[in-house]
Amino acid sequence: MPDAPIGEFDYVVVGGGTAGAVVAARLSEDPAVTVCLLEAGPSDVDDPNVLRLDRWMGLLESGYDWDYPVEPQESGNSFMRHARARVLGGCSSHNSCIAFWAPAEDLDEWAEMGCTGWSAADCFPLFQRLETNDAPGGHHGRNGPVILRTVPPKDPCGVALLEACADSGIPTTPFNTGKTVIRGANWFQINCRPDGTRSSASVSYLHPVMGNRSNLDVRTGVQARRLRLDDSRRCTGVDYLSPDLIHTRTVRARREVIVSCGAIDTPKLLMLSGIGPAHHLRTVGIETLVDSPGVGTNLQDHPEGVIMWDAKQPMVSTSTQWWEIGIFADTEAGLDRPDLMFHYGSVPFDMNTYRHGYPTSENAFCLTPNVTRARSLGTVRLRTRDFRDKPKVDPRYFTHEHDVRVMTYGLRLAREIIAQPPMASWAGTELAPGPDVRSDAELLDYIRATHNTVYHPACTVHMGAPDDPAAPLDPQLRVKGVTGLRVADGSAMPFLTTVNPCITTMMIGEKCADMIRGGE
Repeated sequence: MPDAPIGEFDYVVVGGGTAGAVVAARLSEDPAVTVCLLEAGPSDVDDPNVLRLDRWMGLLESGYDWDYPVEPQESGNSFMRHARARVLGGCSSHNSCIAFWAPAEDLDEWAEMGCTGWSAADCFPLFQRLETNDAPGGHHGRNGPVILRTVPPKDPCGVALLEACADSGIPTTPFNTGKTVIRGANWFQINCRPDGTRSSASVSYLHPVMGNRSNLDVRTGVQARRLRLDDSRRCTGVDYLSPDLIHTRTVRARREVIVSCGAIDTPKLLMLSGIGPAHHLRTVGIETLVDSPGVGTNLQDHPEGVIMWDAKQPMVSTSTQWWEIGIFADTEAGLDRPDLMFHYGSVPFDMNTYRHGYPTSENAFCLTPNVTRARSLGTVRLRTRDFRDKPKVDPRYFTHEHDVRVMTYGLRLAREIIAQPPMASWAGTELAPGPDVRSDAELLDYIRATHNTVYHPACTVHMGAPDDPAAPLDPQLRVKGVTGLRVADGSAMPFLTTVNPCITTMMIGEKCADMIRGGE
């Protein structure tokens, strides 16, 4: 074997994704500490396949994607797959870069659930710190590493859509103002540079310092096998498969290990290491070191439907990322947050409809209603004790009637919007589900067969009050039952944010680094 790399650091961050890249970059700002970042995927440096935001859809089911199938669904689309990024920057290197601050109501509810220190008043300054935002408002950051900009209104079909929304009682309303949009629509903000390069966590936090900080060691192409715990249940390091794909190496942490592998792979790594539900670990032959029933439970997501129209006029041939408008709505009175959201796509989206016989077109547009506060909860479980095997991901989509009701409402609202006069010169034939699909039963059959996801799995190692036995993490993101181990990624959310969670996940990385540096 070649000479072994350095084997001990102050901090080891496992997963160079949306939060992990932030944690590693922020901790290594202190020249007195050393940081090792382990990422299973390749680097994104100088890789246009990853860096060009307008190419993001080509990353799905590619070599940059862990491409996790879901377990057979009793009420949902069993053909569906969860895209999880296998590249430096994680899903921020893989997604459409839709950029939202989390609603204040979400964060305040986190705090009310026992996550002390996570209220809007605590977290909004972190959003401000991480961004350089072109939107008006004194609350916005102007000097942060992540470039947030508002999509320019260059798509004429999108312009007409916003007019149609207004005619349907959904006004054009700016996003990220600090006030939650319950019923409104607009062009998204995206974390993307003006030249079309995604402002991912890796581009924003790591690229400027990689090679310039002797105390930061970024290792790509290395997959974690398990966490090392000593007899006192202190996490002392990580075993990982070396780039030769044969030998196992160990990197030790003098102070802490931070796991940032995402909502599917973080619970997987904890369970492989003996931290998880004891009854499940026994079934796959893993010794239980910490019986933590909440690991791998509480899986939440934004399930997404689709309704698509053939376009009467040529659709745009260039775009920032092809999904440039968001629409929020409330399906019942008295809500403080929207329970329904749409993404507007200026492209056909037949990933889950064509195989079922629905017609398609290469010149089409669509609306994709999603349930922002879905109540169907799923699980992540080990398939075997082998770290190379994909875990069992069971989202249990549409097993709660609330999600069915909101999605059905969304399909009907989409038709109402597109029926307004501003869309008359754009909307041709409804391709899927088609104008003859009208009843609740017909719409439900269509939803269950063809729905997708907005690729927002979360909450599988959620934080909660220190005395909450269901929460694997305390409010400082520390794994209960062990020392020297934290989790910082979307799995730590107590419930999934109402909006696209990428920027919130970066904020979690910022807060994790602050807590570590502050001795919390």
